[in-house]
Amino acid sequence: MRLYALLFVSLLIVGILAIVVGSGDLADPGLRDTFLKLRGFRLAAAFLAGAALAVGGVVVQGLFRNPLASPSVLGTTAGASFGGQVALLLSGVVGLGSGVVVPEMIVPIGCFLGALGALAVLLVFLRITQDLLALLLTGFVLSALFLSMSAFVTSVAQETWELGRAVVSFSLGSVSGTGPRQLAFALPLILTALIACWLWGRSLDLLLSGEEEAQAMGANVTTVRWWSAIWVSVLVAGAVSLGGNVGFVGLVVPHMLRPFAGTRHQRLLPAAALAGGVFVVACDVVARVIPARSEIPLGVVTGMIGAPLFLLLLIRLRRERAYA
Repeated sequence: MRLYALLFVSLLIVGILAIVVGSGDLADPGLRDTFLKLRGFRLAAAFLAGAALAVGGVVVQGLFRNPLASPSVLGTTAGASFGGQVALLLSGVVGLGSGVVVPEMIVPIGCFLGALGALAVLLVFLRITQDLLALLLTGFVLSALFLSMSAFVTSVAQETWELGRAVVSFSLGSVSGTGPRQLAFALPLILTALIACWLWGRSLDLLLSGEEEAQAMGANVTTVRWWSAIWVSVLVAGAVSLGGNVGFVGLVVPHMLRPFAGTRHQRLLPAAALAGGVFVVACDVVARVIPARSEIPLGVVTGMIGAPLFLLLLIRLRRERAYA
């Protein structure tokens, strides 16, 4: 209970900072309501993206029984990012969304379709083989493929300055442009996947003991893998549709929590959702206060903070094992 109390207090503090900090003066009565709405949407987007990525990290690490795994190993993160970039490119080149789709929804729908495509390929390989190494290699190849295709899209987009800037900004991660429609699209996806992952928590606990032991205790390993991949893909699609590429959240947050929350997934997952949201909201506040001519992308800040934290956690883990 102390852990959850600390996380709720941290969320309250960073939430207040997210509302107060930013360009624009809240003392201006004519613009106060507008600033509060924009910062409120931004706060909600950062929290949801962080919660989705952190929970996805917990599930993937349980699925592979590897604390170094992250949601990106399945390839759906790169697929969702590629889908969003293609949607931006099509909207700028051929005017996609000028009547068929609401313009604000082009990128979220593209992210979801990209993640869905990566998931479809992943599930085909899961049907062919149940080997975890094969699944890991498939995800690696998918990530490499989608990253290469994303680089191609970025190169094509540079022919137009505005479009090139939008594609690069999306690839670096940001929640500054999130509005109510994007939140309404991503919220049901993320909430459904969060609840589903929590319900599968006991099965993930059994997987930690090994596949044969899990089967002996009544877990259907194949079914658990299928649904874990599906729900992680949904979480990633929702997170990328809100904030673009935001790295290290699904890798660092579970590591930080396990010494305090333990390894039981039904306890660890809610804590990860809160801690992931707090982490990304805090990084978004930092992105606003760094002195620069333009705002530092959120993905850059999470990488700058997350990478050193992850190295410190690895050093501490190595020392604990050495003394054990």
